[in-house]
Amino acid sequence: MTSQTTLDKPGPGDGPPAGSAPAKGWRGHPWVTLVTVAVGVMMVALDGTIVAIANPAIQDDLDASLADVQWITNAYFLALAVALITAGKLGDRFGHRQTFLIGVAGFAVSSGAIGLSGSIAAVIVFRVFQGLFGALLMPAALGLLRATFPAEKLNMAIGIWGMVIGASTAGGPILGGVLVEHVNWQSVFFINVPVGVVAVVLGVMILLDHRAENAPRSFDVLGIVLLSASMFALVWALIKAPEWGWGSGQTWLFIGGSVVGFVLFSFWETKVREPLIPLAMFRSVPLSAGVVLMVLMAIAFMGGLFFVTFYLQNVHGMSPVDAGLHLLPLTGMMIVASPLAGAMITKVGPRIPLAGGMVCTAVAMFGISTLETDTGSGLMSIWFALLGLGLAPVMVGATEVIVGNAPMELSGVAGGLQQAAMQIGGSLGTAVLGAVMASKVDSDLAGNWKDAGLPELTPEQADQASEAVRVGVPPVAPGTPAEVAGKITDVAHDTFISGMSLASLVAAGVAVVAVFVAFLTKRGENAEAGAGVGHV
Repeated sequence: MTSQTTLDKPGPGDGPPAGSAPAKGWRGHPWVTLVTVAVGVMMVALDGTIVAIANPAIQDDLDASLADVQWITNAYFLALAVALITAGKLGDRFGHRQTFLIGVAGFAVSSGAIGLSGSIAAVIVFRVFQGLFGALLMPAALGLLRATFPAEKLNMAIGIWGMVIGASTAGGPILGGVLVEHVNWQSVFFINVPVGVVAVVLGVMILLDHRAENAPRSFDVLGIVLLSASMFALVWALIKAPEWGWGSGQTWLFIGGSVVGFVLFSFWETKVREPLIPLAMFRSVPLSAGVVLMVLMAIAFMGGLFFVTFYLQNVHGMSPVDAGLHLLPLTGMMIVASPLAGAMITKVGPRIPLAGGMVCTAVAMFGISTLETDTGSGLMSIWFALLGLGLAPVMVGATEVIVGNAPMELSGVAGGLQQAAMQIGGSLGTAVLGAVMASKVDSDLAGNWKDAGLPELTPEQADQASEAVRVGVPPVAPGTPAEVAGKITDVAHDTFISGMSLASLVAAGVAVVAVFVAFLTKRGENAEAGAGVGHV
């Protein structure tokens, strides 16, 4: 039970093994290592949002159904979320350098294969591979940073790492719009190939394989199966809940199955010699609080931002590129604030910056709840910038709290936990806030429609209209007189705004809860175990 007896303090195995030589020149240099892993991480973060812009072109070119197109996104996130923790364990076992390089190379090859695909089925299959390889490289990147940087510089490194993720995620729609408009949808995937080549070349030249002496030596196969099945059931339920309905037996069958799976997994982890996730990790209140905080942050951010994109494009009539440009205050603030947040957390600890970040996030989501159909770009920019200012310290601080409070030999698992928490939080936010939005639209649309003096809808027409209004699209039939079309548009936009406002208020409430969770965090007890770990 070695892994369970070294959880609280760095042990003797956390220092450099006898005979290990210091890094020379650029090889193993902390800041050059950061640049190398950032190039790989950028591909994964970018792909999370850039593909959404290409979906309509893919649908048209490959004659795909709407369900097929949805699976282009769902297959990627499902594979990514399910595999993250197991992939982190692989890094702890075989070395983070190897798993990072395999992940980057596999992600680039899968991207090229998607660009060459001639059927929607092939696109979906290779998106699964993209998710699996992305899961390999993301925890490995954090493991490499943890092992390379000394404790006093780790927060700054994670700050820049978070800046790259935030900028790539928010910049995806802009870059995707330019590529689809001026090249083709395949270019959205082909762009990953040269980036992957650069990352692999840099990785081979720069990265050192840091390993803790007491790294895991065996695999918890049953634990991997139980955790993967439980994660799959949970994420699948969240993906399908909008289609099946939250009251559906199918939805709760998968949620119940995931709960049972997690209980069985937890029981098994107490019995196996080298568990996949030593449960003693969660005796650390700061680490557990960091995981919860990451989930809550992702619910508020991902769920809230989901509706903002529809608001900009379907209510204000912006193109995807223009909508992306209007989100630049959010992106820009994250780019500026992430390294500053890292420096602040190093100086004063994580509690105050994390709590302050979630306060800013709550205020920003409240501000977004006040947006109207005619709100100007200036006021929108204020709320978007405040949201970026709030997210930066949380992205940096929660990551440091999770990774820094885990022992060095479990840094990959900790990185997987951090990423899995963010993916589950994002899926949960989109699903739950989507349900809030749908419920509000369904309850208000009929009354607003009637008050506008519009002709009564049949039940089937009402369902179709409600589905369109949930994303801000006016259900105007071809040939509708201009006056009537104007009334329908006003009703659709007003009803959408009411739904977005309620969903944003719920997101603000989640952020307020996260403020209190932030006070349970503290600086990583094991952060000093990094940067001294021997390399192979």
